[in-house]
Amino acid sequence: MPSTEHMLATVNAYVDAFDRGDAEAVRDLFAPDASVEDPAGTPPKVGHQAILDFYKMSMQTGAKLKLEGPVRCNADTAAFAFSVHLEQQGQPMRIDVIDLFKFADDGKVSSMIAYFGESNMHMGAQANA
Repeated sequence: MPSTEHMLATVNAYVDAFDRGDAEAVRDLFAPDASVEDPAGTPPKVGHQAILDFYKMSMQTGAKLKLEGPVRCNADTAAFAFSVHLEQQGQPMRIDVIDLFKFADDGKVSSMIAYFGESNMHMGAQANA
């Protein structure tokens, strides 16, 4: 089971790699057979190639991530709140998200589920509130 320190480092590496637009670095945090369900309830992207394709597409939006509070770790799971900041149709947009990372014994992320919905999307002046 990965240590709390390892899980914290992985979450920080994820945010950093996303902000740099490094989809390969994000993919490498995941196990080869990992799944990404973003948002929750959508078909999972399974395996390194599907995960890489998903993050390449996500990063093309120019989105940046900001952690919102401490990462919560217990057993083999890390949960963290963050906001996604981007522009949509020339206006600022913010999406408030909670991600749940489950870790494999080797320390790689085995699954990620992102929790957010329409009520968590804020446009224009609300995006900066």
